[in-house]
Amino acid sequence: MTHVNLSAVRADGPHLWVAGDETATVERLTAVVEDGRVQGYDRQVSVPLAELVDLPGPHDEEADVEGLARSGPWLWAVGSHSLKRKRIRDHDDKARRRLGRVVREPNRFVLVRLPIDPATGLPAREVDVDGETRTAAVLGAHDDDLSTHLADDDLIAPFLAIPSKDNGLDIEGIAVHHSPDGDRLWVGLRGPVLRGWAVLLELRPRTHRRNPGRLVLEEFADGTTYRLHLLDLRGLGIRDLCPDGDDLLVLSGPSMGLSGPVRVHRWIGGCVTEAADVVRAAELPVVLDLPHGQGEDHPEGITLLPADVTGTVAQLLVVLDSPAPQRHTPDGGMLADLWDLT
Repeated sequence: MTHVNLSAVRADGPHLWVAGDETATVERLTAVVEDGRVQGYDRQVSVPLAELVDLPGPHDEEADVEGLARSGPWLWAVGSHSLKRKRIRDHDDKARRRLGRVVREPNRFVLVRLPIDPATGLPAREVDVDGETRTAAVLGAHDDDLSTHLADDDLIAPFLAIPSKDNGLDIEGIAVHHSPDGDRLWVGLRGPVLRGWAVLLELRPRTHRRNPGRLVLEEFADGTTYRLHLLDLRGLGIRDLCPDGDDLLVLSGPSMGLSGPVRVHRWIGGCVTEAADVVRAAELPVVLDLPHGQGEDHPEGITLLPADVTGTVAQLLVVLDSPAPQRHTPDGGMLADLWDLT
């Protein structure tokens, strides 16, 4: 694997899309099948985002991809949209100065929609299918990233200048649900967590009328370009999202750089809600309590593997950030977890 720390995952038939926080790429893996069951994924293909869309920063600068989604002919990817505070190094005599430096890396502030070429199963800059041209597009390369849309939000705006690990803005996870009027996209925030309430944004990205390589956010009936949902995840932030029919599975975990509780909640009917909502704990039943390490093995991404892939019943695949040494395989692979959903 190119990535040691896996931050996003999405199943796609015989393939698995994964991403990490060290590059500006997404990776496609292909299932290894034995006796009718998937035993793992290999044959990695790396897809550099800069070859498909115009990124706002240098091509070799990381995008910190924190969420992947697959819907219809499209693969979606989103960066963390977060500021970075410099780390204190061991035996650092300039610790205070380093800790005071906050860095903005432009490639982190993108939402990308990539067309999948039916002939290769891989993203392309442009694909022609049945007389229709599908073009890779990006939101965030024209001084229009999601944070600019949130600049006047009374809840989120105060956190936009705060680094992610300080409870500032930090996107970790997207989900897409197809509807007759177009794709509905959900963006989960690890931070900020507001007095224990996690934040989920609903967006309607559309192709720019004059520039097919650019995305814009369609307005809702109230004139805003997003809906804000508040979820009671018992003080935790959102670490990933995964649609399950009309329901939305929500991976929750600590908003700060801590090892703590990690749970999977089910928001029943979350993918088809028609208004901004305050979703209380009773409406977000916990379907899994996931184990976690101390300083390692942090669940970061979830995806459903259907019964025809697992060979048994539908299961939830969980990939981890800061994986423990025993998760590294001798051939350079990485071990993930499979869980039955209750």
